[in-house]
Amino acid sequence: MTKKLLSKHDQLLQAVKFNSDGLLPCIAQCSTTNRVLMMAWMNQDALSQTIEKGEAVYWSRSRQQLWHKGEQSGHTQKIVAIQIDCDGDTLLIKVEQHGNIACHTGTNSCFYRELDTDRANVESVSWKDIEQPLKNSEDIYSKS
Repeated sequence: MTKKLLSKHDQLLQAVKFNSDGLLPCIAQCSTTNRVLMMAWMNQDALSQTIEKGEAVYWSRSRQQLWHKGEQSGHTQKIVAIQIDCDGDTLLIKVEQHGNIACHTGTNSCFYRELDTDRANVESVSWKDIEQPLKNSEDIYSKS
């Protein structure tokens, strides 16, 4: 991240309270349906690049690097609005989800499983899929 880009957004970033790891949770929501698509983390660079590019950029904790959403899959998220909560420690971004797939599993939303409980038999609690993948994840991320 360049010093110029950081200084451009310094005033905006002062309102944001990053956790002790320098991260904050970011919830991505479809701007037309209001469906929650995913939750990811942003650091200062990711938020600055998101503002600058007009597309979602996250911080990958597993890879320890910035992750421009859709850079491999083509399923980018165009920013419509960025909102911050009252405490300044969580973001909500409203996006246009390109390709209609937000999750690496090929589903529209990362929240495609729901708790399925049989109230008469507490031992039969499980997660059930409430949405099927739109595309096979191997097809999305295969190297051609």
